[in-house]
Amino acid sequence: MLSQMYRLLYVIGQYLYNNQIQKEYDFLKNTEFLGRKEIDSFQLKELKRILTLAYSKSTFYKDLYDKHNLKINEINSLEDLKGIPCIDKKQLVENSQQIQIEQSFVKIYPAKTSGSTGQSLKFKRNKSWDARNRASISLGYQWFNVKPWELNGYFWGYNFDTISVIKTRILDAMQNRFRLFSLKKSALDSFIKKLENASYLHGYSSMIYEVAKYTNSLKAKPILKLKLIKGTSEKILETYQREVWEAFNLKIISEYGAAESGIIAFECPHGSLHNFWQNVIIEEVDNEIIVTNLVSDSFPIIRYKLGDYVTIDSSTNCHCGRNGVIVKDIAGRVGEKILGHNHSYPSLTLYYVFKNLNQIGIQLNYTAVQRVKGELELSVEQKVDKKSRMKLLAEFEKYFNNDVIVYLKDSVRIKTESKKQKDFISLLEKEL
Repeated sequence: MLSQMYRLLYVIGQYLYNNQIQKEYDFLKNTEFLGRKEIDSFQLKELKRILTLAYSKSTFYKDLYDKHNLKINEINSLEDLKGIPCIDKKQLVENSQQIQIEQSFVKIYPAKTSGSTGQSLKFKRNKSWDARNRASISLGYQWFNVKPWELNGYFWGYNFDTISVIKTRILDAMQNRFRLFSLKKSALDSFIKKLENASYLHGYSSMIYEVAKYTNSLKAKPILKLKLIKGTSEKILETYQREVWEAFNLKIISEYGAAESGIIAFECPHGSLHNFWQNVIIEEVDNEIIVTNLVSDSFPIIRYKLGDYVTIDSSTNCHCGRNGVIVKDIAGRVGEKILGHNHSYPSLTLYYVFKNLNQIGIQLNYTAVQRVKGELELSVEQKVDKKSRMKLLAEFEKYFNNDVIVYLKDSVRIKTESKKQKDFISLLEKEL
């Protein structure tokens, strides 16, 4: 009875939020086993469409392609992609208004990137883009016989602001979801107790690893019914997999994507990370992934250097029967933890600290290094005045509560290249 209630809540909520999601899910489901010739034909058709739209509606792309003397009507194969100039995160951020297409879409959805590299991007997704993205995740769940409305454990960040915490808890309750708010023993015990009735677990891979380690330390392991453990936003290390398998008898399945690129790939039960070719074309250039989003009509993403270094396999035939390319060896996401004197914290705590600062007008490009347990060396590119410094340290205090001492250096040149900048480097590998 309770399951049916959550299913009804999910279906109604999904329809009210974006009534196109089910249509896009059906499309993905009906096309997931197409052959490679059909895939290439589809992608070429959609590539021409998005190129024509971008050139005619976006001043950024028109200027860029004119500068390179690119003729849209001369794109006649996927190989011709190589002649289209690449763009990077800096260009998206600096030219977001010129890229954004402001025509009368039925509905648009505000979106933004994390800003973990110091470059936060705000843009708007058109309805079909948002729907296709959400439908892709639902289809990935379906591969593991998971329904999105089933009870699930969630590892993601949250804001300490009282109103934000209330909103988070209400949203979690409506989605039959519970999350871990700290790594203290009492919180871990409560989370694992709830996990006994959950169907799936998802979120930061480093947090999944922490819970697995704690679970393995218990004298009596919980009896779980998990069908899927999904890691996202961070690289899934082999040390994580070993610990998680011992704790839950499941591996961490990978979901790969980014806010601006959308969902790029999802791992199937046979262990292959399948590209959602209906959504994006991916290329590998010097081991770096180049993404072209085929449904991003409101904010075209064409030959975008995402900043991750990967290997793409276009020849292996997966036993699941899905065709298209497979993503391998993602090297751009490393999930590590910050070690305090008494507790440990996900490295993405840094993201929430700087996100909160950004919301009050303090925008900083940063990187952090931990050499000593309980200490964090924070380097900031900008000059930080006394008032901003106090707010920055106070923000850290909310999360670390005197458990980690932060040493701040400002006016430090932080190397920024086309690849993703690591916001945190731990030199305490033996402590993991």
